[in-house]
Amino acid sequence: MKHFLFLIGLAVLVPAYAKEQSGTDSHPTADNIPVPFDEIRTFADVFARIKKDYVEDIDDTELMKKAIRGMLSRLDPHSAYLGKSEYQSLHEGTIGEFGGLGIEIGEEGGFIKVIAPIDDTPAYRAGIKAGDVIIQLDDKSVKGLGLSEAIKLMRGKPGEPITLTIMREGQEKPLKITVVRDIITIRSVRSRTLEPGYLYLRITQFQSHTTELLREAIDRLKEENSAGINGAVLDLRNNPGGVLNSAVSVSDVFLEEGLIVYTEGRDSDSASHFRAKPGDMIDGAPMVVLVNGGSASASEIVAGALQDQGRAIILGEKTFGKGSVQTILPMSNGDAVKLTTARYYTPAGRSIQALGIEPDIKTRNLNLKKDTEANLAKVTEVQLNRHLENAEEDPKDDTSRSENTDQSLAERDYPLYEALNLLKSLAIINSRTVKS
Repeated sequence: MKHFLFLIGLAVLVPAYAKEQSGTDSHPTADNIPVPFDEIRTFADVFARIKKDYVEDIDDTELMKKAIRGMLSRLDPHSAYLGKSEYQSLHEGTIGEFGGLGIEIGEEGGFIKVIAPIDDTPAYRAGIKAGDVIIQLDDKSVKGLGLSEAIKLMRGKPGEPITLTIMREGQEKPLKITVVRDIITIRSVRSRTLEPGYLYLRITQFQSHTTELLREAIDRLKEENSAGINGAVLDLRNNPGGVLNSAVSVSDVFLEEGLIVYTEGRDSDSASHFRAKPGDMIDGAPMVVLVNGGSASASEIVAGALQDQGRAIILGEKTFGKGSVQTILPMSNGDAVKLTTARYYTPAGRSIQALGIEPDIKTRNLNLKKDTEANLAKVTEVQLNRHLENAEEDPKDDTSRSENTDQSLAERDYPLYEALNLLKSLAIINSRTVKS
């Protein structure tokens, strides 16, 4: 039987902790686990009472699956029993195409909490936000429903609408948002040149091919910026996680050496260490990593590794705080168990679980509005009548264009604007250090 590591919603392609153990080993196996006879007797009594006295007849297999689901759901928000369709959906997520709304969810207080909407999906376009708590799906309350059942309700045929009733921080009353289901095709890497020499790299989710796409994007941008790379922004905001191997290899793209992440669990076989191999694709150029409360799991691995290794400055908001590893255990009937088996730690030994990554520089996603009167009142020497010309410079003025561009970025995406300014400052310091 193969086991697979699992991080927030997506299967991981690294074989995990299956290992034959002798009867003398201190770790329990199927042959030497102590059997709690009294508790099993109680379970059998309850099972018999339900079969005899419950208001409706229930199939034995269905009743047992409900019992197993209940047992797993009470352990932690990420352990679960996966039916065949749910198991299949898990694998579809690693490929990046599946049907649904386009949100990553977790369980909190019996309700469903949005970890992050995925870029360019129905949920994202409808205005669903990280931190929203879903309390109702159409006319069905989600209280105590569980993740698996909630996902099943949210899945459906493309074109079919579903109304989500949500509680949002700062809103006094619940909001009703209708989302139209669609085929979700996730484009995990986006990239562009912000300004000559400054790269923008966005990862929306960590999939099996993300690192390959990231390397292709960097190669393309390096051709566009043949004069050299002065800095890069890695945007992990609202990235809910994904494949562990992908998080490790993405970190390795920017590191020459050192530890990236390690895992520890009750079983010694759950201990794994992942290290970087030589080769930084941007040759040590300054980096800023953007994060927020929707950055979770694999995103936190990357941010934590680059922060602890001193490779990047982390800017934004505190991350989600999912620092646990799930193992997928296929069952003989075609179903599977998703079980939390380990915690992961940053190179400095920090556990992210329930704590998250604290940014080096905190900033919020502010909405800036253009101050028209201030711009009209802004006067410089070059605008005065009969001003003296500069004999050494071309009098042509290019400042207005760059100022307008900066202002537009600040209005559209203030944290990104701050990240770009920070990179420019680091580039200036680096150039002066080299000259000295």
